[in-house]
Amino acid sequence: MTRVMVPVISFALLALAPTIPAYAADPTWPREITTQRGLFTVYQPQPETFSGNTLTGRAALSLTRKSDPEPVFGVMWFRCRVDTDRGAGTATLRDITVTNVRWPESKEEQEREIAEFLTSLWSKTVIPISLDRLKASLESAEKEQKSLDGIKNEPPKFVVVEEKAELLLYDGEPRAFDIPNTDFEHFANTAFAVVRDKKSGTCYLNGGAFWYRATGPEGPWTPISSPPADVAKLMPKSEKGSASVSSSTKPPRIVVATEPSELISTDGPPKWKPIGKGELLYIQNSETPVLREVASGQLYLLASGRWYRAKSLDGPWTFVRGDKLPSSFQGIPPESELGSARVSVAGTEEAEEAVLDAQVPQTAAINRSTAKLEVRYDGDPKFKKIDGTSVEYAVNTSAQVLRIKGKYYACDNGVWFTSSKATGPWKVADDIPEEEIDRIPPSSPVYNVTHVTVYESTPQVVYVGYTPGYLWSYPYYGVPIYGTGWYYPPYWGPGVYYPRPCAWGFHVSYNPWTGWGFGFSYSTGFMTIGMTFGGGYGGYYRPGYWGGYHRPPGYYPPGGYRPPAYRPPNRPGYPGNRPRPTPHGGRGQASTLPAGNNLYQGAGNRNRVASSDMKRDAGRQKADRVAKGPNNVYGDRNGNVHRQTPSGWQSRDQGSWKSSGNSPSTQDLSRDASARQRGAYGSSGGSRGYSGGRSGGTRGGGRRR
Repeated sequence: MTRVMVPVISFALLALAPTIPAYAADPTWPREITTQRGLFTVYQPQPETFSGNTLTGRAALSLTRKSDPEPVFGVMWFRCRVDTDRGAGTATLRDITVTNVRWPESKEEQEREIAEFLTSLWSKTVIPISLDRLKASLESAEKEQKSLDGIKNEPPKFVVVEEKAELLLYDGEPRAFDIPNTDFEHFANTAFAVVRDKKSGTCYLNGGAFWYRATGPEGPWTPISSPPADVAKLMPKSEKGSASVSSSTKPPRIVVATEPSELISTDGPPKWKPIGKGELLYIQNSETPVLREVASGQLYLLASGRWYRAKSLDGPWTFVRGDKLPSSFQGIPPESELGSARVSVAGTEEAEEAVLDAQVPQTAAINRSTAKLEVRYDGDPKFKKIDGTSVEYAVNTSAQVLRIKGKYYACDNGVWFTSSKATGPWKVADDIPEEEIDRIPPSSPVYNVTHVTVYESTPQVVYVGYTPGYLWSYPYYGVPIYGTGWYYPPYWGPGVYYPRPCAWGFHVSYNPWTGWGFGFSYSTGFMTIGMTFGGGYGGYYRPGYWGGYHRPPGYYPPGGYRPPAYRPPNRPGYPGNRPRPTPHGGRGQASTLPAGNNLYQGAGNRNRVASSDMKRDAGRQKADRVAKGPNNVYGDRNGNVHRQTPSGWQSRDQGSWKSSGNSPSTQDLSRDASARQRGAYGSSGGSRGYSGGRSGGTRGGGRRR
């Protein structure tokens, strides 16, 4: 797996940016620090490169001495580590090393003295910054990106039905396990609650408020008013009657599939409605984004962040990259029912923001002494070689265990462990064979671990982090997509089933506010319940699964098991009093990421994360005191100081400000200024009017059958 440094410059974002004066006062920047030399004012940093958790950049500063009220301006270059908390929407710059200083208004000797002083000052200082500001400022920085050449985009099987319906998807042919101490068995390889009476052979399906019966697991399924009492007892008590639907609601049709599939359900024949300027039509009576380009008559369908094109709903469907869509897609109104689809249209502000977000890792400091891991196998450990690499992965466990050159590495909830044996004991890894791991291709079910990194370590803690790729979210030609598109066969053992990640069949979609979520073909009150039963520690089918996330036998997850999926940080509100999308991100969608969008705050890592007094930044001063005045001063790459005013750009020259006109330097700085203001706008609760619309959890796919 190769990595490249790519410049990201967002011209589309400049055009779409909110109309906020770039010279307006910023509520949290600039910052000030009182020192023996005087008052230093630090303006928001301008990143230059970002790789792993290492950021390099520059920042404009001013020094006001007690002997002279007139500030002296300069620029410093720095390198630092970045710690992030997606749940809180915050980041911290620490271990700041000053690599260069230019202080044009000082003599060479004074400049050298200031450089030495700043080096000492910043080594003992951390800088808090909002995640929104950090992400926005990265637009013109060079960032590390992984090659995604191995992503698979062939369409799944699309099914279209002209009535409200739900997709009952099996991971291959239906396979059942006995339910201990009963006359029933349950089908493990589906996310729905499907049981069979071993005496009569009758199967029962529960979907919250709805019950169905069939002579076999593949149907046809017939709605029933209630199941036999002994079947009802098998359901979790918390789920009985939990679906809030009218008694007159018609149970949806059940469509069965045993291969990767997506379902488009329309409430009757498709009803087409114009959107935007009328260049596009969309199916109004479906919760799946299906559009028709008026000029060409071509249909476009969105599933798992990918677009597919066909002449009719009958197909055949072909993949279309997000940066190759007709220009009319840019005109989808953000406030419309299909506003959330804009995130899958390259060049839109929503797509640019999602791609930027995918570059920023979630980080944590792991306590070596409290971080534990237990890996269980179905029998003796069995490993399979990954083609084109020296890496093997364990197949008969739900954990993600790699064997590399005789050593073992396990990735669990974003933390790497190592051992000399496959069975442990395991300890936190402070070093991993990154070069070998990076070669794991998307065709492997452990590909996502290539997005988990060990950054540095101390005798007490190890600093780790993951990017959204660990949770199967990838930037792909300017848009976020979900899953690699590959089908990974599950592992079956006696009474044990270990599913692998899956991109299809769960109506996965992205909302700019809540990110990826799983849901239903149509909002009818149908619920994915999912069941596990005692007698073994196998899993059952679920979307987005990654190894190491263990559920105890007999666990009944409310609303069905939906493991963490990536979603961007939440923002407080909409302008213009528009209603914000529900926490689910749309109709029928599950909120999927625990602990406020940060795996390191979830139950799996509760005892692993180091306390604040163990971290490198413990006891260091924070540059968090807000200075007076606007956040409008910048340093260019040559070390010259500029500021943006209502009348245009000015440059610092011989101790005074002079108009600088439209030079190449100020053109670059205009991008920095636009990004700075967007970050300030987002972190203060602003928005560009994203609509919940038909966002997450209601996506399907279609071909009439």
